[in-house]
Amino acid sequence: TTAFLNSKAMLSESLCFSLHVSASVSLSLSVSLSLSLSLSLSLSLSVSLSGDFNHFPGDPEFGDIIQRAEQAIEGGVFPERISQGSSGSYFVKDSKGKILGVFKPKSEEPYGHLNPKWTKYFHKLCCPCCFGRGCLIPNQGYLSEVAASLVDTRLGLGVVPKTKAVYLVSETFHYNTIDRAKSRGKKYALEMVPKVGRHFHRVGLPPKLGSFQLFVEGYHEADYWLRRFEAEPLPENIRKQLQSQFERLVILDYVIRNTDRGNDNWLIKYEKPGEGEGEKAIQIAAIDNGLAFPFKHPDEWRAYPFHWACLPQAKVPFSQETRELVLSRLSDMNFVQDLCEDLYELFMADKGFDKTMFERQMSVMRGQILNLSQALKDNKTPIQLVQMVVTLGTAFTQTFHCKRPFFSSW
Repeated sequence: TTAFLNSKAMLSESLCFSLHVSASVSLSLSVSLSLSLSLSLSLSLSVSLSGDFNHFPGDPEFGDIIQRAEQAIEGGVFPERISQGSSGSYFVKDSKGKILGVFKPKSEEPYGHLNPKWTKYFHKLCCPCCFGRGCLIPNQGYLSEVAASLVDTRLGLGVVPKTKAVYLVSETFHYNTIDRAKSRGKKYALEMVPKVGRHFHRVGLPPKLGSFQLFVEGYHEADYWLRRFEAEPLPENIRKQLQSQFERLVILDYVIRNTDRGNDNWLIKYEKPGEGEGEKAIQIAAIDNGLAFPFKHPDEWRAYPFHWACLPQAKVPFSQETRELVLSRLSDMNFVQDLCEDLYELFMADKGFDKTMFERQMSVMRGQILNLSQALKDNKTPIQLVQMVVTLGTAFTQTFHCKRPFFSSW
């Protein structure tokens, strides 16, 4: 009996031990699987969160480009900050390192609280009277870029690379210390306590809203080609192409009242006959449209002139081709009203949207369109256009300067 009881006790202990070991192994596997899932979730959330905001059902080609950019960031090919300019802007690449576009976050604009260019911070701190443009609404640069593309599309000009508002996340963007610390803390909590971490709304860095403009290849700054064309005159048919493209740039800048158009922020692509595959030997790209759509005309000592008005092409009357392209649209008040409504839908999406200020912006644009329509009907030149005076509610005068103004780079 004693032997039987001892063997029963030993069997019971062995069974308990086996169950304990089995439970331990099961728990270990469960914890391991949970950690694995939490790490996977952390990575997917930090990268795909921006994709939740980026939907372009009407433009699947653009949506595909943004998806490629997000996949590249996920794979470790991060956007590269551009050294030029007064704000944070980035070359966004695909997984092979090819540049897809230029991203300009709202929070890193000259007035943005996360502008990485420290020289602009001291400029604003030490000389606020000369900082920024008094005729523009602060922190609307990304909207101006997108709106310029919209106006270009509606008028059929074809000089602005496609630009839309998107959300992107990248470690190379400029975030403050708190955002980076919160991101690290949430990732650590997700790894250590998965049940708690799964309840976080966001694990990685916060996505940034900004403008994304498609990158154009084979272009050089206008100054480069204009100097070449002075030394090596173009054939007549190519010269007419350049004139036609130039007039489209003039129309765009005038309608949106661009306050920052120098010869270094519009581009020219030139392929000699027989070298290129396209029908056009010369094409113009109007980039850097973030300082447009003022709510009043410049009336201060900084005039913000159109620098293209100094060029020989500005002394040639608008061509019949250009008049046929835009005059019927600009003279149609229904078209102008529809354009204003499209811009309203775009601008109202911004958190800082002010309807009163937007109406003032559209008032300026309508005045510009009225001026431009009259200039086209009267067969005027671009120089004569910028010297016109029109009365619309309040009187304003367009000014023209041949010399580069002081502080033009600000």
